[in-house]
Amino acid sequence: MKSLKIGDKVIYPNQGLGVVEGIGEDSYDGERFTVFHLRIICNNTLVTVPSTTALEIGIRRPVTEGSIKKIYHFMGNGDVDVTTDWKGRYKEHLNLMRSGTLSDMATVLKSLYYLSLHKPLSFREKKMMEKATELMVSEISEAVASPSSKVEEKLLGTLSRGFKTAKSRIAA
Repeated sequence: MKSLKIGDKVIYPNQGLGVVEGIGEDSYDGERFTVFHLRIICNNTLVTVPSTTALEIGIRRPVTEGSIKKIYHFMGNGDVDVTTDWKGRYKEHLNLMRSGTLSDMATVLKSLYYLSLHKPLSFREKKMMEKATELMVSEISEAVASPSSKVEEKLLGTLSRGFKTAKSRIAA
């Protein structure tokens, strides 16, 4: 991540798309290090991240257009495993969301979308599904240079078509 420049777009896990607004130096405990000043686009928050921990935090560049095709294929194939244990499912989904990868967010969205077709989601799961959708849409929208509304429509449409013929696979 040391190769970031001002204006570069990055993904901040569980926060979404950001732009490098500045690069500076800071010191802590007598040690000097480079910091990135990232503007998170969805909520206009400015975050300062030490370059030494950027990878550890999970900051990464947005995916390429080729990766998006794989995500749509995954979202539309109708295969999903969902556990009925709410606490275990929520904890697993939370860990996937924290990873910040598009494929992990896709797994969460697909699982919660499928579950929502069979029973009402809890408040927390509804919020998580909304967050996963928002994060995925913003990254895909950036990668394919398409409006968010069109990306969201395509993403949810792909999920819907994928589950039209799927049989219930909710494991106890």
